[in-house]
Amino acid sequence: MENLGGQDPRWIGEYRLLGKLGEGGMGKVFLARSARGRTVAVKLVQAELARQADFRGRFQREVEAARRVGGQWTAPVLDADTDAAVPWVATGYIGGPSLHEVVAEGFGALPERSVRVLAHGLSLALRDIHGAGLVHRDLKPSNILITIDGPRVIDFGIARALDAVDSTAGGNLTMTGAVVGSPGFMSPEQVRGETVTAASDVFCLGSVLAFAATGRQPFGSVDSGIHALMYRIAQEEPELTGLPEGLHGLVSACLNKDPALRPSVADLVAYTERTGPETGTWLPGELLARLGRDALQLLEVETENAQQGPVGPQSATAYANPAAPSTPTPPTAHAGHAPHAGYATPSAYGSPGHPPHAGSPGYPMTGVGAPAHQHGQPWPGGYQGHIPYGRTAAVLRSARGLCTGVLTTFGIWLVLTVIHLYLNLSLFGAYRDLLDGTGTEAAVDHRKDAVEPMEMFLLACALAVLVMWLIWFRRAYLNATVLTPGRQRFSSGYAVGAWFIPIAQLWQPKQIANDIWNSSVSPGPGRVSRSVLHWWWVLFVVMFWVEPITGLVDIGSETSRERQVAAGFVIADDLVSLLCAVLAMTVVVRITRMQDQRMAGPAVQQPAPPAGMFGPPAGH
Repeated sequence: MENLGGQDPRWIGEYRLLGKLGEGGMGKVFLARSARGRTVAVKLVQAELARQADFRGRFQREVEAARRVGGQWTAPVLDADTDAAVPWVATGYIGGPSLHEVVAEGFGALPERSVRVLAHGLSLALRDIHGAGLVHRDLKPSNILITIDGPRVIDFGIARALDAVDSTAGGNLTMTGAVVGSPGFMSPEQVRGETVTAASDVFCLGSVLAFAATGRQPFGSVDSGIHALMYRIAQEEPELTGLPEGLHGLVSACLNKDPALRPSVADLVAYTERTGPETGTWLPGELLARLGRDALQLLEVETENAQQGPVGPQSATAYANPAAPSTPTPPTAHAGHAPHAGYATPSAYGSPGHPPHAGSPGYPMTGVGAPAHQHGQPWPGGYQGHIPYGRTAAVLRSARGLCTGVLTTFGIWLVLTVIHLYLNLSLFGAYRDLLDGTGTEAAVDHRKDAVEPMEMFLLACALAVLVMWLIWFRRAYLNATVLTPGRQRFSSGYAVGAWFIPIAQLWQPKQIANDIWNSSVSPGPGRVSRSVLHWWWVLFVVMFWVEPITGLVDIGSETSRERQVAAGFVIADDLVSLLCAVLAMTVVVRITRMQDQRMAGPAVQQPAPPAGMFGPPAGH
C-alpha cells in the first residue's frame, strides 16, 4: 500500500481514505474506513471515463448487478455513487496479496494441492458472478486475492462497464487489449472481438490455473509483442510444460479454443469439489506467515490513522461557509446510502455537476473560513482539484485534402489496372489461338512483352496508393477519437500497423474501420448503413488470397495450357481489384464527408484547463 499523493482525495463519500492500494486502466483503488469503522476498498474511476455518458449508464447497471453477487468467494459491493462527478464504488476489503504478487513476486508457483483449492474457490466465485447475470471479462491473477481460508475474486462485472465506450456492427460491446481483458489472460473470443460469454471466463480460469501452477503464462508474456501474444491465444496451443499431471486435464479442458467445448462452471464446481483435498491448510507455511504479517501491517495502519483523528468532512467548521463560519453544514442522506452526518458533498465525489467554490463543501479550508491556498499549503481534506484535465490526444483536421490525394492515386491505379486487364485478355486470347493451332509463339511473346512493363507501373502506383491510404486512414482515425472519444479500441499507431500484421490484417483493420465509421456518423435518430464498408472488406479479403494464388500458379506454369490458366487468374485478380478499389474510394468519400459534416456542426466541447494545481477550473 502507498501513501496518499498530493493529488489524491482524502474523502470519497463518507469514506476516509487511508492509503492507495493500486492503480489500473479503470481508475485508482484506495483503502478507506467508513463512518461506522468498517475497512473497505474504494475504486475511483478515471475522470476521462466519468465524462462519457455511455460509460456512466453501463457502470450504474453493472454496479447494481454486482450488488446481487453473493457467496464467500467474492468481495461484496457495499456502496457506490454512480451519479457523482467522478463515480466510485466501495467493496469489502480483502486482507491478502493478489495471486500475481504471490506467484510472480514472492512465493513462486503453488503446489498442486493449493491449485486444486484455488480452482474450486474460483469456480464457486464464477458460479456466483454468472448467477447474477454478469461475466467477469477480466479474470486474472491481479484480480484474485489470496486469504487464509481461500481465494477471493474482485472487480467482477465492474470492468464490463468499459464496454460502453466501444461498439461494433453486431452490437458486441467488447474491447480488446488493454481495457477489458489483460493480454496474457484473454480468451480467443476477446482477442477476435467476438461476443463474450461465460465460457470466456472459463478460458481465463484455465490461464490463471496454469500460471498459478507453473509460474508462467500459458501463451507467453507481452515481452514478445502484444500482437504475437494475441495471435498465440487465438491460434496456438498453450505451453503447459511443468504443469502437474493431475492438473493437466482440468487446465486443458478450460483452454479449449472452442467455447462450446469448454466445461461449464457447474461442471467445474462438481469436478473440483470431487478431486480437491478434503482437509488441512490449503497454503504452504511460508505463505501463511506472510498473510499474518500483512494483517498485522493493516492493523498498524488503521491504528495510526485512528490516532490522527477525523480530518475533512467530519469537521463541520472545516467546510463552513466563510460568510457564516459558525453555521455547520447540515447532515444529508442519499437513497441507498447511510445518512452522512456532516458529509454533505465534500468533493467532486459527492454529487455531479457542481465544482467546489469558495465557501462551499469541498473547497480547501484551514481553520474557519480561510482558503488553504492563501496559507501556502494544500487543504487537509477533500479533493484537490475538480477533475484532472488531460490533454487532447488529437487535433480535429479535415481529411478532405488527403481524400483528394487518395482518390487521385486510386484513379491512376484504376486506369493502369484496366490497361493491364486488357493486355491480359489479349494474352489469354493469344494462348487460346496457339492451343487451337491458329496462333504463333511470336504473337504470345509480343503480348507478354507488353504486359511485363505494365506490371512494374502497377507495382509503383500500388505503393503510392498504399502510402496515401495509410496517411488518410490515420487522419480519419485521429478525427474519430476527437468526434466520439472512447469508442476506438486501438491507438492511432496501431491503425497503421494493423495492416502489416500477418493473419491479424484479415480482421483488425476492419474493426478499426468500423470504429472510424461509427465515430464519424452524426448523432441522432436513424442509422447510416455500412454495407459499402462490409462489401469493400469482403473483396479485400478475396483479393488478399487471390494475389498469392495467382503468383503461385504463374510460377508453376510450364506448358501453354498452364500459362493460359495463369493468365486467367491474373484477369480474375484484376477484376476483383477493380471492384475493391471502387468500393474503397467510396468508403474514403463517405467517411471524409461524414467527418466534415460533424466538423461543420457545433464545435466539440473540450474541457477547460484548470486555473491552478489546487484550484477549480477557471470561471468558477
